[in-house]
Amino acid sequence: MRFLLALKSVAFATFFLFSFEATAQDASCALTIEANDRMQFSALTMEAPASCTEITVTLTHTGQLPREGMGHNWVLTASADFNDVANEGMKAGLANNYMPLGDARVIAGTEIIGGGDTTSVTFSTSGMTAGGEYTYFCSFPGHWGMMRGSFKLI
Repeated sequence: MRFLLALKSVAFATFFLFSFEATAQDASCALTIEANDRMQFSALTMEAPASCTEITVTLTHTGQLPREGMGHNWVLTASADFNDVANEGMKAGLANNYMPLGDARVIAGTEIIGGGDTTSVTFSTSGMTAGGEYTYFCSFPGHWGMMRGSFKLI
């Protein structure tokens, strides 16, 4: 009887441990960032564990101005592709969130949002490498010169 009780205790502890580990990993694969009416992100660097197979980034626009005049989004590219994608995005227009349609260089991107709004994007890390150089930015025209940061898988 003691053996069965001990076995059940071990099984429960193992289940609890693995459940907690999965929850902790899921939490570290969910990132948040804010943007404001002064064309600033709340962070210059974002990091996620290389063990994340998917990452969710949630962007909140803490300002009050509308998306047409001071909209923000969050776009991720390899650092080597950043300038070209940002320049080409201006031609895509607001209807396409200032991102080139179908451009494989865009790893992830959210919609353009206005003050008080929140959006998120979930993306696979399968094409990314730990230690690789990635840049996130706001693709709204004129914003990406100041609104950009470094993204790292660690």
